[in-house]
Amino acid sequence: MRNTRAALKWITQVLKEMDIPFEIDGGLAAEIYGTRRELADIDLNIMEADFGKILPIIKPYITFGPEYYKDSHWEMLLVSFEYAGQHVDIGALGTMKYFDKEGKAWFDFHSDLSEVRMMEWEGMMLPVINEMQFLIYKKKLSRGVDRKDVYGMEDALVESFGGNIPQ
Repeated sequence: MRNTRAALKWITQVLKEMDIPFEIDGGLAAEIYGTRRELADIDLNIMEADFGKILPIIKPYITFGPEYYKDSHWEMLLVSFEYAGQHVDIGALGTMKYFDKEGKAWFDFHSDLSEVRMMEWEGMMLPVINEMQFLIYKKKLSRGVDRKDVYGMEDALVESFGGNIPQ
């Protein structure tokens, strides 16, 4: 059985103890920002320079990598592991690119870990990718899941204003 909270608590504690800056991204970031959909995995981003530091600790749980990964949407140095039944992906910032579906071009994924938003989820304070950076790449990727995340975030924003967006 998958225990997302336990997996997230474990890996974020490891990263904090090792003094490795990180950000929550992907579906969990979307959920924290108000999107409601089933979570497939936990996506974390760390600096490429810190990538090798985490590997000895997660080694017993690794299911992929570390190696360069590329599909029709993403390209990056990636390591995947499973902990408490939860799949976790860690991408190396500085190696990440995504495909703009409409523009039909690859873009460097820019994320500044100094601009994360500290947000609460399940009683944990977590560094979450900046919402503007998140929306920009989600709109360009434009997969079904990305459109759901964008609409969900927009709906959550409207709801936070009681359904009335200030003029």
